[in-house]
Amino acid sequence: MKKIGITLGDQAGIGPEIVTAALADPRLAEWCPSDVEFRIIGDRIDAVPGKPDIASAQAALDALEESVRLVKAGEIDAIVTAPVAKEGLHKVGFVYPGQTEFFAERLNCVDHAMCLTGEKLTVALVTIHVPISTVSSSLRESEIIRVGNLLEKFCRQKRKSNKRDGESKIAVCGLNPHAGENGAFGSEDEQIIAPAIAKLNQLFDRKGNIFSGPHPADTIFKPASEGEYDAVLCMYHDQGLIPLKLLDFATGVNTTLGLSHPRTSPDHGTAFDIAGKGLADHESMLHAIKLAVDLVCS
Repeated sequence: MKKIGITLGDQAGIGPEIVTAALADPRLAEWCPSDVEFRIIGDRIDAVPGKPDIASAQAALDALEESVRLVKAGEIDAIVTAPVAKEGLHKVGFVYPGQTEFFAERLNCVDHAMCLTGEKLTVALVTIHVPISTVSSSLRESEIIRVGNLLEKFCRQKRKSNKRDGESKIAVCGLNPHAGENGAFGSEDEQIIAPAIAKLNQLFDRKGNIFSGPHPADTIFKPASEGEYDAVLCMYHDQGLIPLKLLDFATGVNTTLGLSHPRTSPDHGTAFDIAGKGLADHESMLHAIKLAVDLVCS
């Protein structure tokens, strides 16, 4: 029996309604094996839709802490988290940039990365929540290799769960326009990214190269979205998330690579402005639950 724990996020947002709708969606029963159970984590509170407060933030944080306790105790096999509001969480003692960093520390994981995956695209990020002005100075060959390695493992697991044969193909984005145009528009592509790609391919003793690039970011997402690549390794946050959310906003799922247990979440926020109005789309939450099931059952 596999057990998936699901938090409600900040309950003044759309979390409770999209979780309820996703669990009631008939497609979930079609997608999931009969030996999978779902468990709501945390107590429901009398939150006012659209009006987050200290109580709703504390309930969200308590649910995150409880999810960690349950997974460590072996009571659940994966965690699906509904959206939280970082501003509210920070008021009740949450010291992390996001849920990704929270779970990495709580589960003692130093080798982790942020990945988003949908029906058309999968992207992973080398740098995440840093100012765009510091991306270039933050890029390290070792980090590209580290995140690329995690991404390859994830792609391999997805291929296994989808019963697809063959090796993964991962495109690596360049940093500069036209991937630097042979140094004309910056040196990072030639001096940092290209050597990292070569070393990544050396890690895998298989026929052919799994990683290719650096590819110009303005052209690589079209062939990737058409199935030519399993994933795209991106150098910074918006380079990956803009195309992902443009093409896969409804089905996009955020997952933390490298954790001991799968953790997934929808690719959107709390949407306080539409909470309680019957307007929330549960599709991303549904796919977050499906991905968690696929990962623990593959």
